[in-house]
Amino acid sequence: MRIFRFSCLAEVKKILHEIGVDPYGAKIMLPKTTTFLIRLTAINNIAANILKQEMLSLGADAAIARGALTGKTKKTDVLLIGQLAQFNTLAGKLTIQPFGLQKLAGELNENIKNFTKNNFVLSLRKGFLNLNQQTQIMGIINLTPDSFSHDGLYREFSNNYLDLALKKAQNMVADGANIIDLGGVSTRPGAKNISLKEELRRTIPVVKLLAKKINAPISIDTTNPQVAKAALDAGAQIINDICGLRDKRMIKVAAEYKAAVVIMHMLGRPANMQKIITYESLIKDISLYLKNAISSAQAAGIKPDKIIIDPGIGFGKTPAHNLEIINHLADFKVLGKPILIGPSKKSFIVKVLKSNSQSETTGTPAICVMAAERGANIVRVHDVKNVRQSLKMVEAVRKC
Repeated sequence: MRIFRFSCLAEVKKILHEIGVDPYGAKIMLPKTTTFLIRLTAINNIAANILKQEMLSLGADAAIARGALTGKTKKTDVLLIGQLAQFNTLAGKLTIQPFGLQKLAGELNENIKNFTKNNFVLSLRKGFLNLNQQTQIMGIINLTPDSFSHDGLYREFSNNYLDLALKKAQNMVADGANIIDLGGVSTRPGAKNISLKEELRRTIPVVKLLAKKINAPISIDTTNPQVAKAALDAGAQIINDICGLRDKRMIKVAAEYKAAVVIMHMLGRPANMQKIITYESLIKDISLYLKNAISSAQAAGIKPDKIIIDPGIGFGKTPAHNLEIINHLADFKVLGKPILIGPSKKSFIVKVLKSNSQSETTGTPAICVMAAERGANIVRVHDVKNVRQSLKMVEAVRKC
């Protein structure tokens, strides 16, 4: 006898195939092997009781406040407990129910569909990037003199600046990087702004060179629409905006150039993001921010298959917040977009490991592995080789 704790449907499919189950039968059984806990907030007590009755009728269950059962509580959170097959049936039954349950049926269908989606293909200006085979790696090249990770390549009068950037990018691709991310402005806490002219001088020559010399798509890490436009003209294909496309001009540039975008969550700006950190509910607040940003981007013409989301590790978060985001990363899957996470060399790793070195890297591969297990499609890192090797081990275990 073996008791299984499945982490993905692929494992179930493998066992059904080994047993010799008829393919049609396997298709019917798969949804019965996946159990979900779904929490709903502030549900009318009448609707909550209907939900509980419907779930019980399906052999599932729903937890609601005691007061909602007696009518003393007007609203309650609801925890739905059931199999994927039961939720599919529930959604159909709710379409004929009053008290807002028809709307809930649509949301339930959409969120479950998004949560279980793994076959993302990112549409680029030139081709596609398949995100469903393995966790992709975005290699970081800082074109700054003041990077928090102390690896900035830019020196104003350096004779070999471009050569250094090219060599680093080539090494990253050889080590397993799928995307190269270039940034000309430091985003460390308290970082100062630089002029448009200076940011262009640091980034655009490198974008032009790398676009010709390496096969991996180039991402431009900038909050300035003019820099993004110049980088796209020079051959970049992705805009990585830590301000989450708050600037409508950035959305316009991305839509006009048909560029892919990374929408990141951040409180304030780098200069003040760590001064006042308050959330009503961390994961819920970030999810709502990203959901609204996605809606704005798509309404302005950015295609759905060109959007990546990033919860913003280290950007307006405490060390405890960063750990919570990693642990609950799968919560963001309901947004239906590929997830990027950038934990590399962040200060919270140093604090957890109680290290005095800001260049500490031993924690980054561990976080990337955990993020991949929780649904991260892309990890943004400085040390591509070590992270790729760690992820390969995870993938090897999955396939056995």
